Amino acid sequence: MIAPHSVNEVGCIHTCQGLEGDYMGVIIGPDLEVEEGLLVSKPQNRAKHDKSLLGFKSALKERVPGTDERADRLIRNTYRTLMTRGMKGTFIFCTDAKVAELLKRSLEATGYRGMSS
Repeated sequence: MIAPHSVNEVGCIHTCQGLEGDYMGVIIGPDLEVEEGLLVSKPQNRAKHDKSLLGFKSALKERVPGTDERADRLIRNTYRTLMTRGMKGTFIFCTDAKVAELLKRSLEATGYRGMSS
């Protein structure tokens, strides 16, 4: 059963993991940027209260091998998971205009025509 006011609810990767909805909204924050035409993760820009990258900064300082790659994978998988939860559609808002434009061009290159600015 769907709660009558669930359209007004906000969740995160942890609260919607394994769940689907008719429509989902995803906000892509400052932890993804575009550099030289490529999508680049910026773990240092992740929300401070997000515990998914716990230990990342100390691992970076200690030069633990693979730290950057693990953080990149976690960030990308988070957004991929969130963007695949909408059964009928997903609305995406990017805080960075360059990220929005890159995603729009990428979707259009696949033949997808449902994206608007």
